[in-house]
Amino acid sequence: MALLLASVTACSGEEWARGGMPHNVTEQSERVLSLWQGSWVAALATGAVVWGLILYACIFHRKRRRKGAPENELPPQVRYNLPIEILYTAVPIVMVAVFFYFTARDQDYLFEKTDKPDVTVTVEALQWSWRFTTEYQGKTVQVVGVPVSDYRQGPQLVLPSGGKTVRFKLESDNVIHSFWVPAFLFKLDVIPGVHNQFDIKTLNHTGTFAGRCAELCGQDHSRMLFNVKLVEPSKFEQYINSQAARSTQ
Repeated sequence: MALLLASVTACSGEEWARGGMPHNVTEQSERVLSLWQGSWVAALATGAVVWGLILYACIFHRKRRRKGAPENELPPQVRYNLPIEILYTAVPIVMVAVFFYFTARDQDYLFEKTDKPDVTVTVEALQWSWRFTTEYQGKTVQVVGVPVSDYRQGPQLVLPSGGKTVRFKLESDNVIHSFWVPAFLFKLDVIPGVHNQFDIKTLNHTGTFAGRCAELCGQDHSRMLFNVKLVEPSKFEQYINSQAARSTQ
């Protein structure tokens, strides 16, 4: 109870409703949040039933000494109750099957790709920072970072908000990393020789959001920080045009 109260006091009402998850800024993250909340509801309901059965057994089936019975007499032993055995075998199978269905369904949705994304970002994981190469309407902008102690000082990836589709292509030529933006409610490993990709569709949110490597990758893993800045589409076009013009000078 103390741990529960301490956890509750650390969250606002909105955060509590999200199960402690960060603000989600993509269309796909809405599905992840829904799966997370549904899993918690199912887990809490299962826990309530299990604890209820345990308390019921403790209270109503505790050892009672019959009048005149010897002290070492055991209570009646119940074995081989076939209906109960079928029940506690079938119910977990059904629960796992339901969890598997929703997880597999949402995983397929998260990895769906559009034929023509609005923006393409090649993410190259370095030791220990990131190189972002953004392609938009035939123009290319590249940002390279260095290890930092604050994500706001790391390389900044600028993306458009307002329902734009962004494709991420993950590359590494050294060790395994993991590309993680908590506000996406999603992360994916960056593996040498494996060309992982995923699409997101941004919501109408603007702001700067933290990003980091989520796979232990060496000495400066903890400093492999970056940030994602979501701006309005018109400001994104201005950013791309100004950075592309500067690179040609």
